[in-house]
Amino acid sequence: MVRRGRGIVTATSRRWFGGRDENRRADAQAAKDAAAAAFYELDTAQRDLRISIETITAADGSPAARQAVDGFEALGRRIDEVSHEYIRTVDAYDLDRDGLEAATAARAREELGRARDELVRVKGELERFEQGLRPLLDRAETQLARLAPARERARAALLAASGALDAARAAGFRADEQAARLAALAPELTRLNEGAGRHGVQETVQRADRILRDAEAVRVEAERLPELAGEMDRRLVSLRTRAQALRTRSGQVEPVLSELRRRFSAACWQDLQRVPDQAGVSVGQAEERLAEAGRARSEQRWADATAALGTVRALLDATDEAVSAAGDRLRQLEAVARDPRQEVDRTRFAIRDAQRLAMEGRSVPDPRHARPLDEAVARLDRARAALEERHPDYWHFLQETEAVREAVAAVVGDIRSTRGGPHH
Repeated sequence: MVRRGRGIVTATSRRWFGGRDENRRADAQAAKDAAAAAFYELDTAQRDLRISIETITAADGSPAARQAVDGFEALGRRIDEVSHEYIRTVDAYDLDRDGLEAATAARAREELGRARDELVRVKGELERFEQGLRPLLDRAETQLARLAPARERARAALLAASGALDAARAAGFRADEQAARLAALAPELTRLNEGAGRHGVQETVQRADRILRDAEAVRVEAERLPELAGEMDRRLVSLRTRAQALRTRSGQVEPVLSELRRRFSAACWQDLQRVPDQAGVSVGQAEERLAEAGRARSEQRWADATAALGTVRALLDATDEAVSAAGDRLRQLEAVARDPRQEVDRTRFAIRDAQRLAMEGRSVPDPRHARPLDEAVARLDRARAALEERHPDYWHFLQETEAVREAVAAVVGDIRSTRGGPHH
């Protein structure tokens, strides 16, 4: 920083000598005034540049910014040198002294002129340096302009989250999780309040954005607690009702199995033997987890309640599928036992449709497609012939026809991909 010297001397109580001596004194005084003006101009320019450098360093940690700081420090050392020389020169001459010699006045004018020239020259260097900083300064000022709004948005979000928590508690919700997350933001708020001078603009803006995002999430969750509680209560009622219905339905599986055993071969129902017992166990597990979910709901442990309800739904879905399988099996077997032709015709249609597609634009089908289609025909014929046995396995027949249709669909997919699209 520039040290101020004596400045411009305005005392004029001089004795009049007249002639050339007084003119030299006046010339020296004019040189002193000009040097003082140059000194103060340099000092002001240096102060302004320091503000610009501080703005850049607050907002920018890039190598270019660090290089700017180094350049400013080097300029500062040069400014100190010329300022020291100026002050030394001013201190060396008392231009108000009575009996000032003409030669001394001439030397003073000359040295003060040189000091002024050096001050002006260094000021020119400083101005050129400042011009080079303009892109960095513009970018830093842009970032700084983001700082205050970001900080205000973060504080407003924290205030809104706090208000939402108060409202939730007034409605009877503890909101412990949300309160803990809001409290965890306190250290971040402290750092935010410490400002960009300590943490930098970019880090401070990022911190403000994180606080805003986290506080907003707390606010939304706190405001949604009544809705969450109502939704959870409805899910508890719905799943309890479903569990009761499944327990009733699982008791109806055994009569279905008895009908399957009486009318069809063992291969048609053996895989369903354990469904009644498994259904009872699964429903019991679901009811236990429902009780856990109810307790978690009463204690406002929302995450635990949600997890328990998810387990309940999975158990009931699996049980529903198993219980339904027995009735579906009986209906499928009854239908094919009455008339297997519908299943055969359905499968033959799929094969013939694939064969027509394979022959489009060809006189001979591609072996890659003909072979699996021929195998599908043979497999269907074998499955149909097996129904003529004394104890036909209708379930195996249904599985075979389904497998044939899947194999045919794979051939169709390969033909279409080879020819470039479904329009073929």
